[in-house]
Amino acid sequence: MTSIPDGVQPILHSDQGTLYQLPRYQNRLDEVGLIQSMSRKGNCLDNAPMESFFSLAKREFIWRKEFVSINQFKESFSRYVSRFNNVRISRKNKGLTPVEIRNQALAA
Repeated sequence: MTSIPDGVQPILHSDQGTLYQLPRYQNRLDEVGLIQSMSRKGNCLDNAPMESFFSLAKREFIWRKEFVSINQFKESFSRYVSRFNNVRISRKNKGLTPVEIRNQALAA
Protein backbone atom coordinates (compact mmCIF):
# COMPACT_ATOMS: atom_id res chain seq x y z
CA MET A 1 0.00 0.00 0.00
CA THR A 2 1.24 3.47 -0.82
CA SER A 3 2.30 5.53 2.18
CA ILE A 4 1.16 9.11 2.64
CA PRO A 5 3.97 11.61 2.01
CA ASP A 6 5.04 13.88 4.86
CA GLY A 7 3.09 17.12 4.96
CA VAL A 8 0.05 15.65 3.16
CA GLN A 9 -3.13 15.23 5.16
CA PRO A 10 -5.72 12.80 3.73
CA ILE A 11 -9.22 14.08 3.02
CA LEU A 12 -12.38 12.03 3.61
CA HIS A 13 -15.24 13.02 1.34
CA SER A 14 -18.72 12.90 2.85
CA ASP A 15 -22.14 14.34 2.22
CA GLN A 16 -24.49 16.31 4.50
CA GLY A 17 -25.87 13.16 6.13
CA THR A 18 -26.63 13.34 9.82
CA LEU A 19 -23.98 10.75 10.70
CA TYR A 20 -21.21 12.84 9.16
CA GLN A 21 -22.19 15.90 11.19
CA LEU A 22 -22.06 14.19 14.60
CA PRO A 23 -19.37 15.61 16.90
CA ARG A 24 -18.27 12.06 17.83
CA TYR A 25 -17.68 11.21 14.15
CA GLN A 26 -15.84 14.47 13.48
CA ASN A 27 -13.70 14.02 16.61
CA ARG A 28 -12.72 10.54 15.45
CA LEU A 29 -11.62 11.95 12.08
CA ASP A 30 -9.43 14.45 13.95
CA GLU A 31 -7.95 11.64 16.06
CA VAL A 32 -6.83 9.68 13.00
CA GLY A 33 -5.64 12.77 11.11
CA LEU A 34 -8.29 13.08 8.41
CA ILE A 35 -9.75 16.31 7.05
CA GLN A 36 -13.46 16.13 6.34
CA SER A 37 -14.60 17.41 2.96
CA MET A 38 -18.31 18.06 3.15
CA SER A 39 -20.31 20.06 0.65
CA ARG A 40 -22.37 22.97 1.88
CA LYS A 41 -26.12 22.59 1.82
CA GLY A 42 -27.55 23.58 -1.54
CA ASN A 43 -24.17 23.63 -3.28
CA CYS A 44 -23.66 20.33 -5.03
CA LEU A 45 -20.65 21.63 -6.98
CA ASP A 46 -18.43 21.72 -3.88
CA ASN A 47 -17.55 18.05 -4.22
CA ALA A 48 -18.30 17.53 -7.90
CA PRO A 49 -14.74 16.37 -8.72
CA MET A 50 -14.88 13.70 -5.98
CA GLU A 51 -18.37 12.60 -6.97
CA SER A 52 -17.11 12.18 -10.54
CA PHE A 53 -14.09 10.18 -9.34
CA PHE A 54 -16.25 7.92 -7.16
CA SER A 55 -18.59 7.28 -10.08
CA LEU A 56 -15.68 6.29 -12.33
CA ALA A 57 -14.03 4.20 -9.61
CA LYS A 58 -17.21 2.23 -9.09
CA ARG A 59 -17.68 1.59 -12.81
CA GLU A 60 -14.04 0.90 -13.69
CA PHE A 61 -12.83 -0.80 -10.54
CA ILE A 62 -15.23 -1.86 -7.81
CA TRP A 63 -18.05 -3.38 -9.87
CA ARG A 64 -15.62 -5.33 -12.07
CA LYS A 65 -13.75 -7.20 -9.33
CA GLU A 66 -14.30 -9.52 -6.43
CA PHE A 67 -12.11 -9.17 -3.37
CA VAL A 68 -11.24 -11.90 -0.89
CA SER A 69 -9.98 -9.56 1.83
CA ILE A 70 -9.89 -5.91 2.81
CA ASN A 71 -6.10 -5.95 2.34
CA GLN A 72 -6.50 -7.14 -1.25
CA PHE A 73 -9.03 -4.36 -1.83
CA LYS A 74 -6.72 -1.71 -0.31
CA GLU A 75 -3.73 -2.81 -2.40
CA SER A 76 -5.78 -3.02 -5.59
CA PHE A 77 -7.48 0.32 -4.99
CA SER A 78 -4.14 1.98 -4.26
CA ARG A 79 -2.87 0.75 -7.65
CA TYR A 80 -6.09 1.98 -9.32
CA VAL A 81 -5.73 5.47 -7.80
CA SER A 82 -2.07 5.65 -8.82
CA ARG A 83 -2.97 4.61 -12.39
CA PHE A 84 -5.91 7.05 -12.43
CA ASN A 85 -3.68 9.96 -11.42
CA ASN A 86 -0.51 9.15 -13.35
CA VAL A 87 -1.39 7.03 -16.40
CA ARG A 88 -5.09 7.25 -17.30
CA ILE A 89 -5.69 10.03 -19.81
CA SER A 90 -8.92 11.93 -20.30
CA ARG A 91 -10.30 13.20 -23.60
CA LYS A 92 -12.02 16.08 -21.84
CA ASN A 93 -8.58 17.11 -20.53
CA LYS A 94 -6.99 16.99 -23.99
CA GLY A 95 -5.32 13.62 -23.40
CA LEU A 96 -3.59 14.63 -20.17
CA THR A 97 -3.52 12.81 -16.85
CA PRO A 98 -4.81 14.46 -13.65
CA VAL A 99 -1.20 14.96 -12.48
CA GLU A 100 -0.31 16.70 -15.75
CA ILE A 101 -3.36 18.97 -15.43
CA ARG A 102 -2.42 19.85 -11.85
CA ASN A 103 1.22 20.53 -12.81
CA GLN A 104 0.09 22.86 -15.62
CA ALA A 105 -2.15 24.76 -13.20
CA LEU A 106 0.67 25.10 -10.66
CA ALA A 107 3.08 26.35 -13.34
CA ALA A 108 0.66 29.05 -14.52
